[in-house]
Amino acid sequence: MSARADGKVVVVTGGARGMGAAFARRLVAEGAKVVIGDILVKEGEALAEELGADNALFMELDVTGEASWNAAVARTEETFGRVTGLVNNAGLVHRCPIEELTEADYRRVIDVNEIGVFLGMKAVLPSMRAAGGGSIVNISSLGGIIGFPYILSYTASKWAVRGMSKAAAQEFAPYKIRVNSVHPGIVATEMTANSERSHESVKHQPIPREARPEEVANMVLYLLSDEASYSTGSEFLVDGGYASQ
Repeated sequence: MSARADGKVVVVTGGARGMGAAFARRLVAEGAKVVIGDILVKEGEALAEELGADNALFMELDVTGEASWNAAVARTEETFGRVTGLVNNAGLVHRCPIEELTEADYRRVIDVNEIGVFLGMKAVLPSMRAAGGGSIVNISSLGGIIGFPYILSYTASKWAVRGMSKAAAQEFAPYKIRVNSVHPGIVATEMTANSERSHESVKHQPIPREARPEEVANMVLYLLSDEASYSTGSEFLVDGGYASQ
């Protein structure tokens, strides 16, 4: 029986640690070739070494720069072949009341979380089209389904990712490229480690704990695999039932 991601060539942004690293490990375990894109060079190189040169490559990638994206796609094609999968995972959050949120901080979050997704989809399109199809998974958030206080820029960016995924799904469908968004709830990563609000909120959801990165990775793997061949333009929650309340 073949592995679920055999033959896939996948770029994972924000792949050096946290959820991105979990995605990379899961994909390699299922037969994919993975390019780990991140600005965290030391962590990214260590992960690529762990996964093996035949399976993974680290490339320093600034998701806010179109030239950086184009270089990443070119390097991927040179190393593993045409891109058939993209996981737009790179993201950041800035917590503060709206009246204290500066324009610079707002734009910084939007640049990474929203513009980075746009540039990523645009950059891989020619490669996926030449490959005869592919799958793009944009990591949004539970905050892209409902609103949360004190993270206005993050919430705005994640709602945008949800809408962008639907628009791209329609535009890319003729090329056999599927586009979906994944909406994790609170996940146990470096981003949430010091958030008392996050730790408290999960106690009241149907599954009263934080998600493990590997649980989100399972959803990402499904959407990148041929098992999800009839799913596009949709949002997939991995939130312990939070949004059901």
